[in-house]
Amino acid sequence: MTFASPPPKPRPVPGRRRSPLGATIAVLVGLVVLVLLLAQVWTEVLWYQQLGFAEVLWTEWGTRAVLFVLGFLIMAGAVAGSLSYAYRSRPVYAPSTQEQANLDQYREAIEPLRRLVMIVGPVVLGLFAGAAASQQWSSIQLALHGSSVGQVDPQYGIDLGFYLFTLPTLRFAVSFLMAVTILSGIGALATHYLYGGLRIGGGSATPRTTRAARVHLSVVGALLMVLIAASYWLDRYSILTKAGAKFEGAAFTDVHAVIPAKAILAGIAVFVAVTFIITAIRGNWRLPLIGVGLMVVAAIAVGGIYPAIVQRFQVAPNQQDAEAPYIQRNIDATLDAYDIDPESVTTTSYDAKVTAEPGALRADAETAASIRLLDPQIVSPSFKQLEQIRAFYNFPDTLSVDRYEVDGESRDTVIAVRELDLDGLSGEQRNWTNDTTVYTHGYGVVAAYGNTTGARGAPEFWESGIPSTGGIGEYEPRIYFGQQSPAYSIVGAPEGSGDWELDYPDDASGGAINTTFPTQDVSAGPSIGSFWNKLLYAVKLGDEQLLFSDRVNSESQILYDRDPATRVEKVAPYLTLDGRVYPAVVDGRVVWMIDGYTTSDQYPYSASRSLEDATTDSLTVQSASVEALQPETVNYIRNSVKATVDAYDGSVTLYAWDAEDPILQAWQEVFPTSLKPISEISGDLMSHIRYPEDLFKVQRTLLGRYHVTEPAQFFSGNDFWTTPDDPTVTTTSVAQPPYYLTLQMPGQDAASFSLMSTFIPAGGNARNVLTGYLAVDAAAGSTAGEIAEGYGQMRLLELPRDSTVPGPGQQNNNFTTDPTVSTELNILGRGDSSVVRGNLLTLPVGGGLLYVQPVYLQSSSGTKFPLLQRVLVGFGDSIGFAPTLDEALDQVFGGDSGTDAGDAGTDPDAGTDTGTDPGTDTGTDPGTATPAPTPTDTPAATDARARLQAALGEANQAIQDGQAALADGDFAAYGEAQDRLDQALADAIAAEAELDQ
Repeated sequence: MTFASPPPKPRPVPGRRRSPLGATIAVLVGLVVLVLLLAQVWTEVLWYQQLGFAEVLWTEWGTRAVLFVLGFLIMAGAVAGSLSYAYRSRPVYAPSTQEQANLDQYREAIEPLRRLVMIVGPVVLGLFAGAAASQQWSSIQLALHGSSVGQVDPQYGIDLGFYLFTLPTLRFAVSFLMAVTILSGIGALATHYLYGGLRIGGGSATPRTTRAARVHLSVVGALLMVLIAASYWLDRYSILTKAGAKFEGAAFTDVHAVIPAKAILAGIAVFVAVTFIITAIRGNWRLPLIGVGLMVVAAIAVGGIYPAIVQRFQVAPNQQDAEAPYIQRNIDATLDAYDIDPESVTTTSYDAKVTAEPGALRADAETAASIRLLDPQIVSPSFKQLEQIRAFYNFPDTLSVDRYEVDGESRDTVIAVRELDLDGLSGEQRNWTNDTTVYTHGYGVVAAYGNTTGARGAPEFWESGIPSTGGIGEYEPRIYFGQQSPAYSIVGAPEGSGDWELDYPDDASGGAINTTFPTQDVSAGPSIGSFWNKLLYAVKLGDEQLLFSDRVNSESQILYDRDPATRVEKVAPYLTLDGRVYPAVVDGRVVWMIDGYTTSDQYPYSASRSLEDATTDSLTVQSASVEALQPETVNYIRNSVKATVDAYDGSVTLYAWDAEDPILQAWQEVFPTSLKPISEISGDLMSHIRYPEDLFKVQRTLLGRYHVTEPAQFFSGNDFWTTPDDPTVTTTSVAQPPYYLTLQMPGQDAASFSLMSTFIPAGGNARNVLTGYLAVDAAAGSTAGEIAEGYGQMRLLELPRDSTVPGPGQQNNNFTTDPTVSTELNILGRGDSSVVRGNLLTLPVGGGLLYVQPVYLQSSSGTKFPLLQRVLVGFGDSIGFAPTLDEALDQVFGGDSGTDAGDAGTDPDAGTDTGTDPGTDTGTDPGTATPAPTPTDTPAATDARARLQAALGEANQAIQDGQAALADGDFAAYGEAQDRLDQALADAIAAEAELDQ
C-alpha cells in the first residue's frame, strides 16, 4: 500500500467574469464591518485622548496584541508543525495488516479535507491560545517592570519580588507550553497512527513505529517531561501561598516532606525526559515506559504517602509545637501584607466600666460635642423632600460623611450632590432633545451638620438651595459627571445659537435659567462635530438622531462613561476600586473622591481573604450606591492611589498615595505619566482625603484573628473575634459597617476624624459582648503635599476576656426590651407613623463604651421622610431616651454627663406633631421616674407632663400584667390588661398633644 501524493488536479477552465454586483456587495459589507469595528475601537481612542490617558490604552492594547500574536504563533505553529511533520514522514508503504486495512476508510474520508484540517485546526487552537495569552497582559507587564521588594521569604530567602512579579508569569508560561506540547503530541499521535507511522496491534517482529515517528514522539515526550519537571520545581515556591486547615503557607509537613518530594519528582521527570531522548536515538520504548511508571509510583509514594505518614505520625501527635514556627511565619507575613503590623496598630488593654457615674464625660467633651446624629443611610429621603427642588433632581440612597471648616471649626458633615435623574421627568417631557441636550447636568451640593438637627428633627442644612448658598463659598455647581448621570449627553454650541441646557428652574426669570457648556474654556468629552465622529458614535450608541439633529454641531462634545468609578477603572485598569465614591467641594470645584488598591495573591505565608466577603455588610446589602469589592481573593493589599474625578469636566487625576508599594512602583514604570506625586495635592483636597472604608473592613476582618500573635494561642483559636451583625437589620444576619466619627481614643491628645468598628467573640454560641474596639485616624490633614503624621494609625482596645460590656446585639436588645422605651416607641409609631432606628454608634468615653442611636419618625404611607425625634443612649446597664442627645446623656450619667453634646440647648420638639416626654431616665426606675419641669414650663405644661408620665407608667404596668396573664393562661385577665393598655396609650397621646400646642 502506498501513501504517495496524488497527481495534481487539472486547473479549471476559465469561465465568465464575476458580476460587478458581487464585488460591490463585498466592498459594502467590508465597509460596514470596518465602521462597526471603528465604532467600538476608535471611539475608545477618542475618549482616552480627551482625558489625556491615551498612553494607558495604547500600552494595554499593544501588550495584548503582542501576547496574542505570540500565543497564536506558538500554539498554531507548534501544532501545525507537528501535524505537517507527522504527515510528511509517513511511510510510503504501510504494513499490510488488518489494523491498517481498517484505517483505510478513515484515510479516504479525511483525505479531501486533510489540508483544510491541517490549517484550520492549528488556527482555531492558535486563536484560543492567543486570547488566553492576551489576558495575561498585566502579569507580563509586572514581570517586566517589577523590582526587588527588599524583604525575603522565610523558607528560601528569596526576595518577595520574585513571588509578586516573576512567579505568576513563570507558572503561566509553563502551563501554556504544556498545553502546546500536549496538543502537538495528540496531533502527532493521531497523524502517525492514521498514516501508518504508529501501530498498536500486530506481532512483535515488526517495529511498532517508524524511525521518524519514534523521533517525533520521543522529542515531544521529552519536552513534556521537562515542562512537568519545571512545574514541580515551581510548586516548591507556590506552596508558600497554599491554604491549610488552620493557616496559610507551608506547614511542617510541607517543609519537611512535600517540598523535598517536589524536588525529587522534578528530578525524576528530568530523568524520564533523558530516557525519551535515548529512545529517539536507540529506538527502544521500554526505558521511557519504565521511567513514566517510576514517576507515577514516585508521585504516589513520595508525593502522597510519605507526606501523609509525616502528618499522621510526626505532626498530629505534637501539632501545636510542630506548627508553631510556621504559624509565626503566617502571623508575621499577614500583619505585613495587610499593613496591620505593630507599627500600624497600637494595642491597648481597656478595662471598660459598666457603671455610669455623674460627670464621667468631662474628659471627653470634644468627642461628646461631635457625636453624629444624622444617619447618612437613613436621611436621604429627608434631603430629597427638603432639597430636591424638582423631580428630575435626586440624591443617592446613602449619603456621605465628610468634614468641613465651619466658622473656624472642623465639623462632621453629611453631604450629597444634587444629581440629574431623567427618570424623574414625566412622559410628556421625555424625548431625544430633552434627554440628550436639555437635561444634561445636576446642580450643586447639599450639606447638613452631623451633630445637630433643625426644627421638627429635620437636618440642619448649612449648604443648600438653588443657586447654592451657605458656608462652602463660591464653587462651580454644575454636575455633568456623577453616579446617576445619563448614559450620554451632547453639550456645547456655537456662540449666538442660544442656551438650551437647563441649569435650574427659576420663577424670576420666566421659569428656568439655561446655560451652554462650556461655561469655561474646557473639554469634557470627545468632539462630535465632524460627520465621521457623528457616524461612529451613532453606530456605537445605536442612535441615528446624532446624525440628523441640528443640536449636534461643530462645537458639540459627547459625554459618556460618566460614572466616576467607571472613569477611574478605565484609566487605571490595574486598580481595585473602593465601593464608596464620595463628593467633596475642593478649590471651587465639586470632585468625586475614589480610593484605589493594588492587590496580589502571591505574598508568601500571608492569609488569603475574599474581598467581596470581607467588605459585605448591611450598608452594601441595603444600598444601591455603595458596593462591596469584587469577588477577588487576595493576600496583599495597599491603598496605593487616591483618585479624583471633576464633576464638571470629568477630568481624572491619580495620585500615587503609597509610593513605597512595590506593585504601584512597577505600574509607575509601565505608565510613567499617569500618576502624580503627593506633592501636587492641594491643602484643600488633602483635608477631604480620608481612610478608605473597604480597606478598613478587610483589615478588621484579619485583625479578628491576627490580633493573636502567639502561635500557641493562635493554634487553639480560643481568642478569635468577629465583627458583630448589624442589630438594625432584622431580616438577615449581616455585618455591621464601620462608621466615621470624630472621637478621642484613650491615649490620644485630642479628638480626630476616625473610622471605627467593634468586635465580639467568634463562634456560633458565643456571647454578644464586646471584646475589642478598633479605630483608625482617618483624616489626612490639611497641609498641601504632606500627609498628617497620625493618618492611618490604628488603635485597638482589647477588653478583658471576661468582659460584660454589651455588644451591639445585646445593647439593641436592652433598648428594645426596656419597658419605657418600648412604650414610648409604640406611642410614636401609632397611627400613620413608623419608627426608624438609625445606626448604633459606639464610642470609648467615660472610661467605658457608650452607645448612641438616633430614632427617626416618618409617615407610614404617602410621602415618607424621616425626622429625628429621639436619641437612645446606653452605658453599661443604664439607658437614656430623650429628644436630644444632651438630655439623654444627662439621664444616663446621673443627671449630669459632665459635658454638652452638639445639640445642647436645642428644642427639637418645636413644631412637632408627635413626641413623648423628653426626660425619662429609664436607667433607674422607668415606670415611676418623673422629669423635672424646665424653667420655661407653664403650669398647664407641667400638668400635661405629669399626666403623660402617669399614663406611661400605667401602660407599662398593663403590658407586664398582660404578659403575666398569658403565662398563666388567664385570657380574661389578659383582655382586661389590654383594655387598660389602650386607655393608657390614649391618655398619653392626649397629654402629649397638649404639650405640642
